Amino acid sequence: MTSGHPDTIEVPGGYREILRVAWPLMISMGSFTLMQFVDRMFLAWHSPISIQAAVPAGILHFTFVCGFMALAGYSNMFVAQFDGAGDPGGCSRATTQSIFLAILSWPAMLLLIPVGHWVIRNSGHAPAVMAEEIDYFTILMWGSVATPLGAAISGFFTGRSQTRITMMATIAANVVNLILDYLFIFGHAGFPAMGIRGAAWASVISAFVMPGILLWIYFAPQTNQLYKTRRWFRWDGALCWRLIRFGTPSGVHLTLDVASFAIFILLTGRMGEVALAASNIALSINMLTFLPMIGMGIATSTVVGKYQGKKQPDISQRAAWNSFRVGVLYMGVIGATYILFPAFFLRFFTDAGGAELTLAEIFPVGRWLMVIMALWGLVDASNLVLSGALKGAGDTRFVMWFSFVMAWGVLVPGQFVLVIWLGQGVIVSWIWTAFYIALMAGGFIWRFRQRKWQSIDLLGSERPIEPNRPGAEAMLVVE
Repeated sequence: MTSGHPDTIEVPGGYREILRVAWPLMISMGSFTLMQFVDRMFLAWHSPISIQAAVPAGILHFTFVCGFMALAGYSNMFVAQFDGAGDPGGCSRATTQSIFLAILSWPAMLLLIPVGHWVIRNSGHAPAVMAEEIDYFTILMWGSVATPLGAAISGFFTGRSQTRITMMATIAANVVNLILDYLFIFGHAGFPAMGIRGAAWASVISAFVMPGILLWIYFAPQTNQLYKTRRWFRWDGALCWRLIRFGTPSGVHLTLDVASFAIFILLTGRMGEVALAASNIALSINMLTFLPMIGMGIATSTVVGKYQGKKQPDISQRAAWNSFRVGVLYMGVIGATYILFPAFFLRFFTDAGGAELTLAEIFPVGRWLMVIMALWGLVDASNLVLSGALKGAGDTRFVMWFSFVMAWGVLVPGQFVLVIWLGQGVIVSWIWTAFYIALMAGGFIWRFRQRKWQSIDLLGSERPIEPNRPGAEAMLVVE
């Protein structure tokens, strides 16, 4: 809480606190959105095959990586609760274990490369598209360790509400990516024109920029003096196991959720070149709303975790609902532009940029996908915000099991019936996806209103003996 004029007072869990934590994260994800948007736009200008290949291969890569990312990134929840409990040493200890888990995940991710090749070869896509998908996917997987490593180290800063630091590091990485995209895809400044392979290498190189910057700050003298980051950079089996225990369901949830969505995207490849291109373009545009809302979800997890660490669940609840309202407002405003100005967005990927696919070819399908996307965005706010709140409180098992039932009991079977069995087109496929998202939203609202998450003790015996003592180091009860 700040002092001074009454208007400057920050109500715990209020809009001011939520936005203070969220806006740098939303800008971070927004900069990533812009980078991805331009990346896809460049590929659309380069070749219609490249834009058809980039989205399915990209989401397949993310499917194989996101579980490890979510596990390592669960350090954010631990850091938030340790910070709320007044334990600076605990913040460093949790971060260290996440860094170790991120590094150890790299060999496992590399072993998944042949699995990804098998999925692509059995996708039913055109041979030229499959060839570029394999190239793009393989290069991204070789640099996959950067993703969980970035999630692990950023958790130290976001968990303590220092989201501006992560924002600056993320923006720096995305600027590097944009520059390399331009140089590598088209072949400028003496570089060969590598097309989709150039886009992949640009992503891999820039992916190490953000964790590199944050690790430098993490071990810097000032941070080390306050949090003993160098002293606590060692293995802690008990805390690492606790991180795995609560973080694994979060990782499984994200993997199953993304995998089900990947199947939805791969199935659109069976509907023809225009349908696949329109779907991939619409999904690229959707990142304008979806990725910044992930930032809102992370902010919600952070604030909820902080007040759960302080043993103030009523404030956690207030923060979550306030985040939900902000998210719905944001989704509604952006979604309205999708409905009112679809050609404006679609034109970036078509003839205005010199791409081979024209706006006239894409627009009849693309405009309806934009409408569906605007509607599902409103209900998706509850998925991103309230699932984030539940994970911040430690209710990761419910999030995992509910998401599993919805994704693999509703979304995937329905897509196979509609697309494979009944031969329906891309618009029907998207409507079914919107129905699935609405069911997810209802489930998360119901669970959060039950308040069972308020009694979960994430830290357990890792709580400090003397919470909130200024300068306290980790005086902990050892399990």
